[in-house]
Amino acid sequence: MLKLQDQLDQISEQTRNLVQPERLQPSERAVAELFSTGIEQQILPVGSMAPEFSLPDANGRIVRSADLLALGPLVVNFFRGRWCPYCLTELAAWRDLYPELRKRGALLVAISPQTVHQNDLLLQQHPFPFPVLSDPGLAVAERFRIAYSVPLYHQKHYRSILVNVPFINDDPSWRLLLPATYLLRPDGSIAFAQAHADFRVRPEPEEVLAALDRERSL
Repeated sequence: MLKLQDQLDQISEQTRNLVQPERLQPSERAVAELFSTGIEQQILPVGSMAPEFSLPDANGRIVRSADLLALGPLVVNFFRGRWCPYCLTELAAWRDLYPELRKRGALLVAISPQTVHQNDLLLQQHPFPFPVLSDPGLAVAERFRIAYSVPLYHQKHYRSILVNVPFINDDPSWRLLLPATYLLRPDGSIAFAQAHADFRVRPEPEEVLAALDRERSL
């Protein structure tokens, strides 16, 4: 089975083969500019305490991080939305490894800024075994320090490919989040934290499982 990053690289290669370079330029520029802000170094780091959250799942039921952490370690995966093929591929990788996560006594939640309705549509197409939560206005993402504003030229690009972020997120502010993965200990402290300004790069789920195994051996 291919590593997650290999699968993501295949998506990138296919996109480059199908799309003219000038059509890809706005995304390339946005990634470079976002990386140059140093946002990757500003995310909530390992060793700090994760903020508590209470967010609606795809059925509108409120899911509380405190309740999940009372059951054991928690993986929190932030994803951009169901419109992002890289996010769907990452979530599918976690779906496949979810039994391994549960064997280790851990749970997982996926969080995006898209609406409850969008998350419901996502789960109708991809029945993931873990809760998919909505973060209105990126309030939780902001506290994890992974939220950012989409520049005007990139907004125009998204519109041209029919990705209407304000509609999908029910938020006029044109904000997104860095795809990010956190492992929280039962006390809420962060044992693993990784986010990338380049949306085409994600941590391997096996890295998180390894961090979880280290925690269990302490």
